[in-house]
Amino acid sequence: MTTTSIILIVGIAALLGVYISWRAGRLDRLHGRLEATRAALDAALLRRSSAALELASSGLLDPATSVLLAGAAHDARTAADDQRELRESDLTRALRAAFGQPEFRASLAGHGAEELLAEVEAASHQVFLARKFHNDAVAATRLARRRWLARLLRLAGGAALPEFFEIDDSMVAPGTDGQGTDMPRLAG
Repeated sequence: MTTTSIILIVGIAALLGVYISWRAGRLDRLHGRLEATRAALDAALLRRSSAALELASSGLLDPATSVLLAGAAHDARTAADDQRELRESDLTRALRAAFGQPEFRASLAGHGAEELLAEVEAASHQVFLARKFHNDAVAATRLARRRWLARLLRLAGGAALPEFFEIDDSMVAPGTDGQGTDMPRLAG
């Protein structure tokens, strides 16, 4: 073997090593981002259930709506991981039912409920955004893990394949706003 061949082989091996290291680092950063977005999503879900519980216990709602909303918020907070998406969707539907009642806002006007309603709306919007960011991070991580080099060299190690978090987070009933349901908004 000539000196040129050895230099060429060492150069190719070095470039390949740098590329593999870069891919492994990227995958590691994506998993870190995924953990951060999941923590933000969990915090947003907790904030929304807390705001819903506060609204349910405020005495501003009729008793049936209060019980429905408090039950859904409690179930969302205490749900096991395999039931979390379902329970969070149930909370969204309970909020949608409460806010979708005819003259809901009018009946609460003058009772100091504006701040509490704004808090529930803000928390619901944060859930929408946090879920969107989390699902974007899941998609990017899954795409990076599907690449042939990542699979061949097992660059993800033993990390579980990330799952999307799919809930009903639209605060308006589908088909009632005429503009789609991409952004959560409370009816009324």
